[in-house]
Amino acid sequence: MNAPFSKLMRKEGVSRRDVVVVSATLVGGSLMVGCSPADLMSAGSKVDVGAFGPFIRFDPDGAVTVLSKHIEFGQGNHAGLAALVAEELDADWSRVKVMHAPANAKLYANGGMGVQLTGGSSAISNSWEQLRKAGAGARAMFVQAAAAKWNVPAGEITVKDSLVSHAGGKSAPFAALIADAAKIAPPETPVLKDPKTFTLIGTDRVRRKDSLIKSNGTARYTQDVQLPDMLVAVVAHAPRFGGKVKSFNADDAKKVAGVVEVYQIPTGVAVVADTTYAARMGREALKVEWDLDKAENRDSKTIAAQWRDIAAGRGPSDLKWEAFDSKGDAAAAAGGKDAFETTYDFPYLAHATMEPMNCVAQVDGNRVKLTHGSQSPTLDQLAAAKIVGTLPGSVEVETLYAGGSFGRRANFQSDYVAECVHIAKKVGGNRPVKLVWTREDDMQAGYFRPMVHHAVRVTLDKDGYPATWRHRIVSQSIMKGSPMPSKGPDQTAIEGASGSPYLKATPVVDAQLALPEAGVPVLWWRSVGATHTAFVMEHTIDQLARKAGKDPVEYRRALYVKAGPEAARHLAVLNLAVEKAGPTSTPGWTRGVAVHESFGSVVAQVAEVKLVDGHPRVGRVVTAIDCGVAVSPDQIAAQMEGGTCYGLSAALYGEVTLTGGAVDQSNFDTYRVLRMNEAPTVETHISPSANPPSGVGEPGTPVIGPAVANALLAISKTPTTRLPLVSAGA
Repeated sequence: MNAPFSKLMRKEGVSRRDVVVVSATLVGGSLMVGCSPADLMSAGSKVDVGAFGPFIRFDPDGAVTVLSKHIEFGQGNHAGLAALVAEELDADWSRVKVMHAPANAKLYANGGMGVQLTGGSSAISNSWEQLRKAGAGARAMFVQAAAAKWNVPAGEITVKDSLVSHAGGKSAPFAALIADAAKIAPPETPVLKDPKTFTLIGTDRVRRKDSLIKSNGTARYTQDVQLPDMLVAVVAHAPRFGGKVKSFNADDAKKVAGVVEVYQIPTGVAVVADTTYAARMGREALKVEWDLDKAENRDSKTIAAQWRDIAAGRGPSDLKWEAFDSKGDAAAAAGGKDAFETTYDFPYLAHATMEPMNCVAQVDGNRVKLTHGSQSPTLDQLAAAKIVGTLPGSVEVETLYAGGSFGRRANFQSDYVAECVHIAKKVGGNRPVKLVWTREDDMQAGYFRPMVHHAVRVTLDKDGYPATWRHRIVSQSIMKGSPMPSKGPDQTAIEGASGSPYLKATPVVDAQLALPEAGVPVLWWRSVGATHTAFVMEHTIDQLARKAGKDPVEYRRALYVKAGPEAARHLAVLNLAVEKAGPTSTPGWTRGVAVHESFGSVVAQVAEVKLVDGHPRVGRVVTAIDCGVAVSPDQIAAQMEGGTCYGLSAALYGEVTLTGGAVDQSNFDTYRVLRMNEAPTVETHISPSANPPSGVGEPGTPVIGPAVANALLAISKTPTTRLPLVSAGA
């Protein structure tokens, strides 16, 4: 068996034997020797790849539909993805539509990930050449068809706005040539445009295609799904992570009008009813005795204290430390006089999506259909296939719009999807079951950004710049149990510190990571490791500049020069943000600056902050970003605005706490988020670039926190050593 696939199938106990049994059962007893992971994960899938390939469909009237392998859950990627096709196809942009592609890892895998998944701010970057080639290939087919039909050289034919024309006066719209073009063999190596000739990419015409349907309520989300004879389910989860069902009594639950049945599933007890209300009332009447012997029972304060002890060298003797970016004499980093030392504490964070988790599943023997906002169709297929005992490709996934994710909808266990399949399997008969998680369910039984602790010690040289840098990071591992293992330290915990230009500019670095365990389920959260590393690096730099008696902006500029050519983009966006911010801040406001690279993009922000009743208020944020070719400037600006508000919300208020292992927060009354009247004005400036596109959805999130903290440092002369900035209840 292919080694990477072997690792993938070890996820949550999926063994080689599981694959062999399923393969032998459903492929006529034969073993699919030599198949790639994508082949196996797509086995049983029936996807009609049209004449123009897996990404493009033409309606009879010539309208173009782009099939997106990436989900749209608020980030607006469909506009940019469609533009990649339309630019090379020379299609009429007003007649280009987008729809979600079916689940098929062989056709729609996300680049090097090997699975169909939207994440890592990779939708545009991953599709940059792929979709352009699809568009260019289809264009060439229309040109060849027209050339043959009109008996003219293909080189004399032009295409503009879906109209194919010849200088001799003949022309035809796509609609008139579809049948002929479909008979043409697509070119093996389509010729792409010189970016200098783009007429759509990079213009303000590339705007969202879904604004109207999302405004008038016709966009289809999972909660909108209504199918004949459909049931609704909710699940009672253990009050503490790791708890299991010891016993339950469903007598009172079954007395609730509308309740159909109650089932035990691996993660709790499911109440199935005719309506969501009946299911919730049935759950309230349910009596469950929980086995909490192996459940997490610590307070979050206790876990935080243990993390601090580990960083200080007082942790378990068998806990492994892993080095990253280290160079020079480690003893020197621990020595020296007049060192700068500080620590930082970051809490657990909830994803707090506007649409909580939900899924519709139908199970009919060894066939499964999932209808929901699937962030990773491949992982969902794997989870469902294991439960039912089928091939992943036998699991059909209809991907709908989703109301946010920030990483929550893609986890290795496909937790809520697996729950829905377990319930639908018990119901059987292909009867649809819609699983609904309430906000309280997701807030208290979901996944979280890890609690993290940093300890930093820096000595300065005679000019005031870092001579040695000692760094310790303590965090739970997001990648533990991952089907996509990587060598070396868990990058999701160190990214942003690892690779930092400040460490590159420092002669001696001793940086290490420890990954202790806790019972709290953790997951990537918008910008992942950068959510804490950006704060640590940028707030530390401001404090070092203050210690050296230097201006924070000039201090950064000097460090970027010391770091070498790799920091040229950091310097450029810093200069752009400072220039656009103007020479002085708005009267009564104080500025803070921060710069950070994540997902291949570099973002600089200048934030104007003041204290109102003792609490920080952010009024204006000037953002500069280098994200390679700007496919959709309007959407880049929107993502900088949304990412800034999401990051500011976490920096000001975000905190999930535990008491006795149970989550204290349950909804937005106890997990406060940024309110509309607190949202700053965000100005976005895009640094010109000819490089391929890089991430946009996440890089705007981690920079605002340290920019605000640096402004507060200038106001109060007091550094920020823990988040959130505003205490709960304040």
